[in-house]
Amino acid sequence: MFQEKRLFDIPYYQLQNYPNPNMFVTKTNGNWESMPTKAFLDQAMLISRGLIAMGVEPGDMVAMASSNRVEWNIFDIAIQQVGGIVVPLYPNISVNDYIYIFNDCAAKICCVGSQELFDKIQTIRTEIPALEHLFTFDKISGVPNWTEIEIKAELVEESVVQARMDVINHEDLATIIYTSGTTGNPKGVMLSHKNILSNVEACIEPIPADQHSKVLSFLPVCHIYERMLHYLYMHIGCSIHFAESMETIGDNIREVKPDVFSAVPRLIEKVYDKIIAKGDELTGIKRRLFFWAVDIAERFDNTGKNSLFFTIQLGIARKLIFSKWKEALGGNVRAIASGSAALQPRLARIFLAAEIPILEGYGLTETSPVVSVNSFQKGIRMGCVGALIDGVDVQIASDGEILVKGPNVMMGYYKLPEVTAEAIDSEGWFHTGDIGEFVEGKFLKITDRKKEIFKTSGGKYIVPQAMENKFKESRFIEQIIVIGEGEKFPAAFIVPAFLFLKEWAIRHGKELENLSNEELIAQEDVINRIQQEIDSFNVGFGNWEQIKKFVLLPKELSIDREELTPTLKLKRKNILKRYHQEYRQIYSD
Repeated sequence: MFQEKRLFDIPYYQLQNYPNPNMFVTKTNGNWESMPTKAFLDQAMLISRGLIAMGVEPGDMVAMASSNRVEWNIFDIAIQQVGGIVVPLYPNISVNDYIYIFNDCAAKICCVGSQELFDKIQTIRTEIPALEHLFTFDKISGVPNWTEIEIKAELVEESVVQARMDVINHEDLATIIYTSGTTGNPKGVMLSHKNILSNVEACIEPIPADQHSKVLSFLPVCHIYERMLHYLYMHIGCSIHFAESMETIGDNIREVKPDVFSAVPRLIEKVYDKIIAKGDELTGIKRRLFFWAVDIAERFDNTGKNSLFFTIQLGIARKLIFSKWKEALGGNVRAIASGSAALQPRLARIFLAAEIPILEGYGLTETSPVVSVNSFQKGIRMGCVGALIDGVDVQIASDGEILVKGPNVMMGYYKLPEVTAEAIDSEGWFHTGDIGEFVEGKFLKITDRKKEIFKTSGGKYIVPQAMENKFKESRFIEQIIVIGEGEKFPAAFIVPAFLFLKEWAIRHGKELENLSNEELIAQEDVINRIQQEIDSFNVGFGNWEQIKKFVLLPKELSIDREELTPTLKLKRKNILKRYHQEYRQIYSD
């Protein structure tokens, strides 16, 4: 029986059942430093007392914007214990989004991680009048530090905090998470303790970890997916290690040797590309063996349909090649939990064959977040997002939309009752906006976003996400967006994989390595080579779906330029607006 009734009960459950000397582990000045469960809770209590001393009342909003670090988790629990509402903010959202969110939630206090974030918010203080206090987790000269909240703790007894905790209910609002959104202003998703805890409980079985496991955290904890996993890890008793940065992730994985870590498909693609690039550097028999193993993995079937001869070949490939892949990921990885966007089925197949299972799941902020997940217990199907987690129901509407009902479905959108009523119907079904189907009557498969499906002028439907996922299998293509709503044919903006493109040029005696990206995409040889890739993948689509034209872009789509959401989804309208001239170039003929 799951005992915790409020999110802040989780670390107390850990203290009572399996106190962990390495509850959180952070690399500081080259050394991994641990925080035990008791020390974590002691500091959270001090912060709670300080927040009450500063006038935080039940229901008040308290915000924070930071990269992953133990202070984030301490502050999260501390806010909840006094009945405050946690408002996590992405560190990389735009200034306009910060202004909107601060004014919408009227947060009185905010903690940020760094000088950069402090300066970013400080510059807009006159536009966010409700914000009274701004602190940093980093110690910065002349800037208020969050330890100032602790100092005020002496003004409030611990019993006052305990009294606040005692009256907080299972169904009370715990957090408001503003969705990054691909269009319009962010919406504040209201999640209760019950919403998130139901997801924690249902995901215990799918995650192959226990109190002896080490996990590595680097996805933004302000996102509900990583945040829910943190609560789950705390409940189980895992040691949570924080990666230093995305640049050091490879080194950190090898140092920590995690049993589990979470990732988004974009990261998995980059890991795979690096592995393949290493294979390209090999010569002779080693190179042939490497790519023979990859070919074997691409034909792997985990439903028991492999022949005995294939199984013997796969065993050899695992011993000679894939064992080195596992070693590069620390050697202990039982599974990688993948979410946020669609994973290429080909990559899921290859990694599973290599005995590095990627447990792809599906969910939304509004569902706390997990709806379904591939797991060892209920089965893994490539190209699907797994079986439904316990307690969650799904219906497929007549138009293919996925509808979700369960204890994980949000309370609603903050101050947006009409939008809430549009999202959650009178029978309690949440309309996800995603299109999907069940495979084998059990495994959920996502085919596209309802709002992103479009028609050409000929009335033919185009499903861009499925097409983009397929074209990204090309090593020459880093990013792609399929366009053409209302036009005669679909086309694409393509960001080439520039490093691989230059390696290809060197191998074929083409002197392109010293060219800038802008110069590179203008080369006829490059355009023709990308055209070959497009032609090879077009074969798998109907004539009306095939990419007829494309434009190469000189730099990656980015969060900073508001072309991607913080979870790396395409902001299609923004991209089309930025590259309006290129769009007209395609369709002017």
